[in-house]
Amino acid sequence: MTLLTPSRRAVIGGLVAAPFVLPAGLRAQTLGFVDYPFTLGVASGDALPDGFVIWTRLAPKPLEPQGGMPIRPVAVDWEVAEDDGFRTVVARGSETAHPELAHSVHVEVSGLKPGRPYWYRFKCAGEKSLTGMARTLPAIGAIVDKVRFAAVGCQHFEAGWYTAYRHVAEEELDFVFHYGDYIYEYHPGTVTNERHQPIDPVRLYVGGEPYTLGDYRIRYAQETLDTDLMAARAAHPWFCTYDDHEVDNNWVSDRDQDGTDPALFLLRRRQALQAWYEHMPVRRASFPQADGAVEFRRRADYGDLLRGHFLNTRLYRTDQPCGDDYKPACAGVSAADAQILGAQQEHWLGEGLASGHQRWQLIAQQVMICPLDRREHDEPQPVYNMDSWAGYQGPRTRLFDQFAAHKGGNIVVVTGDEHQNFANDLIHHDKVVASEFVSTSISSGGDGHETRPGNEAWMRRNPCLKWTGDRRGYALSEVTREAWTCHFRAVDAVSVKGAPIRTASRWAVQAGKAGLVQG
Repeated sequence: MTLLTPSRRAVIGGLVAAPFVLPAGLRAQTLGFVDYPFTLGVASGDALPDGFVIWTRLAPKPLEPQGGMPIRPVAVDWEVAEDDGFRTVVARGSETAHPELAHSVHVEVSGLKPGRPYWYRFKCAGEKSLTGMARTLPAIGAIVDKVRFAAVGCQHFEAGWYTAYRHVAEEELDFVFHYGDYIYEYHPGTVTNERHQPIDPVRLYVGGEPYTLGDYRIRYAQETLDTDLMAARAAHPWFCTYDDHEVDNNWVSDRDQDGTDPALFLLRRRQALQAWYEHMPVRRASFPQADGAVEFRRRADYGDLLRGHFLNTRLYRTDQPCGDDYKPACAGVSAADAQILGAQQEHWLGEGLASGHQRWQLIAQQVMICPLDRREHDEPQPVYNMDSWAGYQGPRTRLFDQFAAHKGGNIVVVTGDEHQNFANDLIHHDKVVASEFVSTSISSGGDGHETRPGNEAWMRRNPCLKWTGDRRGYALSEVTREAWTCHFRAVDAVSVKGAPIRTASRWAVQAGKAGLVQG
C-alpha cells in the first residue's frame, strides 16, 4: 500500500496558515494568564502503529519567566480526529500541564488505526490551539510502496530566516527527522560564515548565553515562535534528536569545549536537556533522568519498506581526540576505548539491523560518518574533523563491520551538522557498505555558495565524496522498493525572507546495488 496523504491544501491552508493570527484571549483570564496560551503552536512525533505523541506548551507570554503562566498545574484538553473538521473524533482526554515542565504537554495517544493521518488540537480556558496533523506507523509487516521524509536542523536563529521550513510544511511527507541544533547557545550577535568571519544577524536572541533552565526555555520559545518553523511542526510528525548546540558547542558526555569541571558542566547539561524535552514531541521515555541524561534513541518501522534507527551520538561519546577541531590525526584517533554510540547503543543497533527484514535500513544520526580529508591546499597530512566519526577510527570500523554484516544491504545514513550538503559512499575494505546523505543547515552559516570555496580539493582527495553543495535548505528522501533518492532542496538566500525552493542536486542508491548514482 501507499501511505495515506492528506491534501496539502487542507494541511497548509486550513490547518496551519490561518491560525497564525493569534487572538488575544479574554477567557484565559480565569486561569490567571491574560493572553492567548498556545503561542508556541503544536507538534507531533514518535509514532507507533497505534498512536503518536502530541505536544503543546502553554505560554501566553513566552519570552517572560514561566512563560507568563501561574505557578500551578493547569488542565489542558485534547482531541484527535480522522478528519480536519473534527467531525469524527476518535480520542480525547485531559492532560495536566505542570509548572515544573514549563507547562508543556506530552500526550501519548494510543488505540488508533495504523498507517493513516490524524488531526489533533488542544483546548484550555476556552481557547483552541491551531490544528496539527499526525500519522501512525503502518501495521507491522504491511506492504508499503513509498516513504518520503525530510532531514532538517542546524537552525541558527540569528543567521537567517527559516524560509526552508515553510517549504518543508508544503511538502508531501510521512515524517520529518530533526537531527539537532534546534537552538544555538551562542551569545547574541555571534554570527559567522563558513570561514568564521562575522556576518550581519537578521534578528537577535533575547538575553545572554543560556546557562539556567529559565535561559534555555526562553531561547526555545523564541525559536518556536517563528511561524515558518511552527508551520513545519504542525504539518508533519517529527522524530527529534539533539546534537551539541542544544547544550554547548561540541560537548560530549560530561565534557564541554572549555574544560569546565564536569560536575559543573553536568548542571548545565541537565537544565539544557530538560528544556529540549519540554519543547519536543517526544515520549516519556525521554523524560530527564536522575542524572540529567535525556535519551532519545528510537526505532521505527514503515512496514516492509523501511526501518529507521535514530541514534544518539553525544550522550555516550568519549572526548574528541587531538584537542578537537580540524587537524591531522593523532594517536587518540585510534584509541581502543573510544566511543561514539557507547557499547549498549552499539549492541542495540546491531540487534536492530540483524532483525530488520525491511527493504531499506535508515541510520539517522548527527555527525558525518565519511572520514573526509579536509585539506584545501598542500598540507602534508590529511586533516579531519575531530568532532565527526573521522576522529573515532575504532567506533567507525565497528559500525562499518555491522553494515557489512547486514545480509539485506541497502543501508543509507542520513546526517546533519556540517552546514552543507554531501553525497557520500561509505567504503570499508575497498567495498561500499552504505551511502550517506548529509543535509545542509536551515540557516546556520548564512546564505552560502553553490560550492564552498576549497571544496574542489575535497572532491579530488576523497573517493567517498560524490557531490557537495553549500546553500541552505534540507534533504528530502524518497524511498521506494526500487531506489532511495535524495533531493537536496535549497534556497538561494536566508538573509531575506521568502526565497523559492529548488533541487540543487539529486542522488540515488538502487536497491541491491551498492554506491551512489546521480539523477
